[in-house]
Formats: sequence, C-alpha cells, structure tokens
Amino acid sequence: MRLHEIAKLVGAVLEEGVPDLEIKGVASLMEARSGDLTFFGNPRYLAQLRASVASAAIVPMECQETVAPILLRVANPSVAFATIVAAFAPVEVVPAPGIHPSAVVSPEALLGEGVSVGALVVIDDGVEIGAGTVIESGCVIAHGVRLGVNCRLYPNVTVRERCILGDRVIVQPGAVIGSCGFGYEFQEGHHQKIPQTGIVEIEDDVEIGANTTIDRARFGRTVIGQGSKIDNLVQIAHNVQVGSHTIICAQVGVAGSTRIGSYVTLAGQVGLAGHLEIGDKAIIGAQSGLSKNVPSGSMVIGAPAKPMKEWKQTNFYISQLHKLFERVKELEKLVEK
Repeated sequence: MRLHEIAKLVGAVLEEGVPDLEIKGVASLMEARSGDLTFFGNPRYLAQLRASVASAAIVPMECQETVAPILLRVANPSVAFATIVAAFAPVEVVPAPGIHPSAVVSPEALLGEGVSVGALVVIDDGVEIGAGTVIESGCVIAHGVRLGVNCRLYPNVTVRERCILGDRVIVQPGAVIGSCGFGYEFQEGHHQKIPQTGIVEIEDDVEIGANTTIDRARFGRTVIGQGSKIDNLVQIAHNVQVGSHTIICAQVGVAGSTRIGSYVTLAGQVGLAGHLEIGDKAIIGAQSGLSKNVPSGSMVIGAPAKPMKEWKQTNFYISQLHKLFERVKELEKLVEK
C-alpha cells in the first residue's frame, strides 16, 4: 500500500510534503526494516522508536519526536495499527457452508442457514445451531446444546450436553465447555462423586482461548458474561459467574462459586479461591493469589493479594533487608566494644 492510502485508511495526520512511499509490510519497532510500517504507543518504548529503521510509524497525536520513520499521527495508535495489520493480512479462510461427508449429524439436530460442519464433527440429538455458525473439524457438540448465530468453533472443541452459547461466540482449538465440576464427598474411606447436573451458559460476543476449560454447574449455571474474553489455558470451575466485558489472561484458575464482576481484569496466573466476590472494574495483578473478596475498582497484587500501593511498599522494605542486616551487625560490634 502507498503511505497516503494508509493515512486515509486510519485518518492519520501526515506532515506536508512527505513522500508517498510504498509500504510493503508491518512489524514491531525492533523488527521493522526499511519499507515497513511500525507503531509507537507507549512512552517506555521511545528508545526503540528512535532506533527504528522502519519507513513509517503510527504514533500518538502529541508525539513530536524527530526520528527516521515518517510519522503518521492518530488518536489511538494501537487501534489504527490493528486496522492496518488487517489490511495487510492474508484473507481469512472461512469454511464454506455445508456438512462434510465424514461428519456425524443427528437427524434430530436443527441447523440454521449457512452452517458449516467440518470433517469428523459429531453433532448429537436435540442440538440447535444458529445461522452462519462454523464448526471446524473434530468438534463434538453433545445432546441438547444450543449455539447462536455466527459462532466459530475451531478444531477439536467439545461442548457438552445442554450447554448454551450465544451469538458470535468464538471458541479456540481444544477448549472444553461443560466438563464436570470437581465435586466429591469423602465417604466410607473413598471420594464419592457428586453429580454435576447444571450447565454452562456463554453470552454473546465472548471468546474462549485454546485448551481452556469451563466446568458445568453442580446445579444451575456457570455463566460467562457478554463480551468477556478468556485467554488460553484458563480453568473456570463450577458455578462461577463472570460479568460482562471482563478479561481473563492465560493460566488463571478460578475455584467454584466465585463471582467476578464486569470490566474486571485478571492478569496471567492469577488464582482465586472459591466463593469470592470480585467487584466491577477490579484489576488483579499477575500471579496473585486471592483468598478474600476484592471491592469494586480495586487494584491488588501478590500472594496473598494486597492493594498495589501496600504491595510496592512491602517489596521495597524487603529489598532493603540486607542493608538493615548489615546495620544491625555494625551496631552489635559497637555494643560489644
């Protein structure tokens, strides 16, 4: 694409008289070469922008740096760059509507218009699938499942019996929706399984990452709220409630019956005990361990989790312990003298 075409695409402001270069690709600040376009949106990467050999860079409106790349100023560099990347990306391959000959589809299943069913898919009795939904190879859709319109299930997804997925839900490869909750009673010297009779309900516009597991409720529903995004390798236990537009990053584990509000962020490897309440817009830092409720709007981190300010202060004091130790040794010598 030509540079001026890109500027028009994202509404970028170009300085007068800049050449209309041919841009051959997009890349990060460190990886970009001559002919590439890159983006700069965080001041911590300013040194990388100054060292970049890219031909052009998407930058914030307020950026006034004098650097080698030609600057395209926009209100939101990340969003603009995503639009440009999409323009350069290969066209996504979407399977054509129809049922692959190797798929096993129950005659009692109801498939909407334009549904695509890939190779070796199994669709059981009583399943309802909305128009335009794509189910790729190796998926298993169990008895009584309902899928909304324009969903996309990538290969080897399992959706177990009676679970409900709303419209435009994306499920990445290997995810399991509706596996049994982890419930046992210790009786007569062994662990007796507690029946898990509930379901999982996933609301509209949710995305579920690869190899993530969401357990069905012991009774009632495990719920993932509208617009929430769940990363790879996440475990959501039985009867958990996740609000709308919440972000759950990789390797998070949420124990049973915990309630997570809307617009919450759980960073990577966070662990939540059961029966907790996480308020709206709370942010839980990476590798935090929570055993207590978190109020709305809080920012906590650590194991056990503490308010961010307290955690930073504690870490500072810990980092100074060696100095305190040396000082005590010197004081002991003075006392001995």
